[in-house]
This record gives sequence, structure tokens and C-alpha cells, in this order.
Amino acid sequence: MISPARAWLLCFLLFLAAALCFLDRQVLSVLAPTITKEFGMSNTAYSRVVFAFVLSYTLMLALGGRVMDALGTRRGLTLAVGFWSLASAAHAFVTGPLTLGAARFFLGVGEGPAIPGAIKGAVEWMDAKRRGLAIGLASSGAAVGSVLAPPLTAWAAEHLGWRGAFAATAALGAAWLLAWILAFRGLPRATLSPTAESPRSSSWRSLLGRVEVRRLLAARFCFDPVFYFYMFWIPQYLSKERGMSLAAIGALTWIPFVFLEVANIGAGHVSDRIIARGVPRRKARMNLMLFAALLTPASFLAALAGTPAVAIGLMAVLMFAHGIWITNFMALIGDTVESRDVATTVGLTGTCGGIAGMLSNLIIGPVVDHYSFTPIFLASAVVYPLAWLILSGRVVFRGGGGNNHE
Repeated sequence: MISPARAWLLCFLLFLAAALCFLDRQVLSVLAPTITKEFGMSNTAYSRVVFAFVLSYTLMLALGGRVMDALGTRRGLTLAVGFWSLASAAHAFVTGPLTLGAARFFLGVGEGPAIPGAIKGAVEWMDAKRRGLAIGLASSGAAVGSVLAPPLTAWAAEHLGWRGAFAATAALGAAWLLAWILAFRGLPRATLSPTAESPRSSSWRSLLGRVEVRRLLAARFCFDPVFYFYMFWIPQYLSKERGMSLAAIGALTWIPFVFLEVANIGAGHVSDRIIARGVPRRKARMNLMLFAALLTPASFLAALAGTPAVAIGLMAVLMFAHGIWITNFMALIGDTVESRDVATTVGLTGTCGGIAGMLSNLIIGPVVDHYSFTPIFLASAVVYPLAWLILSGRVVFRGGGGNNHE
């Protein structure tokens, strides 16, 4: 059995892994103007490079989750972080769009298993009474990585060049690996990795045969495109429809992600406190997710706001709501399936969300070109309530209501 102090240390390292995951993927976004100019890349060529990452990442969410359940979080994350750090280092040696696309593809291969592995570790190693907070901590690394990426990448590029910026992120991955290996010193391997006697993960077919798992997949298909939209399109919106300069965008767009970070950790702690008072786990998660869903119409109000500052403030409300939602959604997965199936299920939901993200991005461009961003903001205001209705059973699924574990 892992001591509470060691469990929190491991959860902190899971938080850092998630932060590195999102930091590494954002480096190209920050450096895109420099790199596309040097290689003479068109927007179409750059979009293909981005697609290479999204494709491999989406596929590896499901496959990587399966790997995490098979290998265990200790070995699985060692392999994943090592692989994506090498892929990040490879960016420093690219010679054009083709090699850049290949490097992005392999970066997605390595990063796909990261979040399923982080959630699995938080569920397995932390006492059930602190599970929500542990999941919130592990998940919040994504927000921290998104906040830190622009200033750290700009600083590294200024002092080391754009190739050096990629090398620096690879070095951070190597440092994390060293800390990760040292954190397990003195712990019996049998408590951390699957053995021949360990229960085997359920098959994809058996998991997909459970109506409550299908509800999780459908819900994530609904709400994940909102996060993709906020990650990839908000700077474009602020520039085109709000007339903000690049400097102003860089100075303000980190604010919503800070609210996301606060909500990630705070929501996990609050859900743990509610459960400690005797409220069933599922009811506590669903009530908090309903509260979050009722906040999301702020996203539509952002499109109608009179000033950019008010718009960004309302976007921060959406990201705060998303933080509450995603922390409890991940905890709900841990409450619904056995621990041996957590990474697989998280990965399957992530793949559904990634597919929805790819499809939505194909829709967003034409909608913006022909109309404006307003319909997109309107859609982002209604999908969370729809996802909640799906999870609550109010949207009828074939096969009945299923049995959710409390």
C-alpha cells in the first residue's frame, strides 16, 4: 500500500506530466509565424501539420489508454513521456513541412496516453475520500501548461532560437522522467504495475456494451469541441472581430486558463467534501456538473459583450465551468468502471471528443467565413446542458438505463 505522502508526490508528478503535455503541444502554435515564414509554408500546409498531430493524438487516446491499463501507470507514463520528449527534440532538426508534420505526428503518438494515464494513477493511488481532489490536481496540469507555453516559448526562442525552444521542452521531459523514476524508489513493484495475477482490463466490446459507458462517450462528443474551439480559435476571434493586436492577445488570453486551473482543483476538493457528508458519489458529481452546465451560457454572452475585456471575462466564466465539469466527469469515469479499466475508458471518451473536435473545426471555418463567430459561441453555450441530460439518463439510450456504480 502506498503511503498518503507518496501518493500525493506521485499525483504532483502526474500534474507536471499533464502540464508538460500541453506545454509541448503549444510550442508550435507560438512559433508558427516564425517557422512558416522560414519554410515558406502556406496556411494550408500548416493546417496539414496541425492535422497530423490531432489525428495521431485522437487515435492514441483510446489505444494509449489501453496500453496504460495493460502496463500500469508507472511503466506506461515512463514510455509515453520518453517517446514524446524524443519527438519534441526531433522538431529541432526538421527541414520543412514534411519532416515537421512527421515530428508532430509522433508527438501526438506519445502524448495520447498521457491524460488517461494521469487519471488512472490518481484513481489507483489516492484514497477514495480524496479522489476528486487528486483527479482535479492531475487534470489541472493541462491548464498550467497552456498558461505557461506562450511566455516560456517566447523566452526560449529569444535566447536559444526556435529550434532551441523545442530542445528545451525535450530537456524538461528528461528531467521529469528522472524525478518519476526516483519517486518509485523503495516501493514494491507489485503495488504499482500489473502482474500475471492482476485482473485483466475489460475488452472494448464489453465496455461499449455498457449503456453508462456509452453515455460517457456521447457526452464527451458533445462538449469536447468547446475546449478545442477555445484552444485554437479564440486568438483568431479576438483579432478579427475584436480588433486586438497580437501583443494584446498574448497579454490577456492566459486569463481564462487561470480560471480553468482554479476550477480543476477546487471542484475536486468540493466534490470530496460533499461526498464526505454522505451524498452518494454519482449524485455529488452530477450536481456539480449541472451547476457548471448552467454557467456555460456565458459563452454566448461573450460574443455579445460590448468590450473585449468583458468578452474575455465571460470566456473565463466558461473555462471556470469547464474546469468544474471536466474534473467531475473524469471522477465519474472512476466511479463508473473498475480501476483496471479507467485509462481505457478515459481514452475512449477522449477519442470521441477528438473526433468531434476534428469535425467541428471543419465546420467552424466556413461558418466564420460566411457569418461570424456568434453561431459558434451560441453552440458552445448549449452543449454542456445537452451532455448533462445524456449523462443523467434523460436522453433515452438503446439498451436501457444501465447500472451506474456508486
